[in-house]
Amino acid sequence: MPELPEVEALARFLGERATGRVVARLDVVAFNVLKTFDPPPTALHGLAVTGASRHGKLLDLDVDGLHLVVHFSRAGWAQWKEPAAAAPARPGKGPLALRVVLDDGEGLASLDLTEAGTQKRLAVHLVHDPTQVPAVAKLGPDPLTLDVDGLAERLAGTRQRLKTVLTDQQVLAGIGNAYSDDILHAARLSPFAPAGGLTAEELERLHGAVHSVLGDAVAAAVGRAPEQLKDDKRGRMRVHGRTGQACDVCGTRIAEISYTDSSFQYCPGCQTGGQVLSDRRMSRLLK
Repeated sequence: MPELPEVEALARFLGERATGRVVARLDVVAFNVLKTFDPPPTALHGLAVTGASRHGKLLDLDVDGLHLVVHFSRAGWAQWKEPAAAAPARPGKGPLALRVVLDDGEGLASLDLTEAGTQKRLAVHLVHDPTQVPAVAKLGPDPLTLDVDGLAERLAGTRQRLKTVLTDQQVLAGIGNAYSDDILHAARLSPFAPAGGLTAEELERLHGAVHSVLGDAVAAAVGRAPEQLKDDKRGRMRVHGRTGQACDVCGTRIAEISYTDSSFQYCPGCQTGGQVLSDRRMSRLLK
C-alpha cells in the first residue's frame, strides 16, 4: 500500500511533469473506480493541471480548481506514460482503472491509475473541494508537522495498541502498515504497547523515529519515477516484510504477527526485550 513517502514523491513528480498540461481525455476503464458523478468526468476536458499535492496517503491533482482525489488503497498505484496511447483505453481484464491524458501542445502524456488483484478498492473522486471526500475530511494531522507535545496529544487517553493508533488515519495521516513497523523498530517500542501510556522518554524516541523514518523515506523517494517507488520502498525496510531475517541492529530474527488479510513485523531483541508476542493465528496453525 502506498504511504506518505510514496504519495509525496508522486505528487512532486506530477507537480513537475503534469502542471501546465491540458486534460485532453479521461478514460474511465473500471467504472467502479469513480465514486462521484457531479461534476462529471467530462468537466475536466480542456482544463489545465495547476498542481499536485497530498492529503495523508491520498493524491490530489488540481485541475484549474477541480480536484481529482485518488485513494490508492492496498493495491492501487500510478504510472506515467509519455508518449501516451492515442486511442482511448477500453474496459478489459488488465490492471488499468483510469487514464488521464494530458496535452502540452507538443504531444500527449498520461497518468494511468492501476490496481492489481481481485479486491477493487481504488477510489477516485472528482470534487470542487478536497474536504468533500470523506477520507480527506476525517484525516488527522500530518505526522511530520507535529512536535513531541503535539504527538503526545494525539496519543493521549487511548488504551489501544501503539501499532493500531499509528495506522489510524484519523489520528495521524499518512502512516500505514509498513512504515509503522519501521518507526516502532527505530523507536525500540513494542507494537502492543498502550499508546496512551508512553513515558516522556518513549515519546521522545517515537517522535524522533517518526521524523527520521518518514523524512529519510521521502528524501529517498523524491525524484524517482512512479514505477520505481514500490521496489525502492521494499529495499529500504528495516523490519517490515523481513520475517525470519536477522535484524540489522541486534541480529535477532525478525518475527511476525499474522491476521486474516494482513501481517506486520517486529524485532523481539530491539522492541520487546526478547519476548515473542502472542500470535493466535500462527499458534493455531502450529498445533
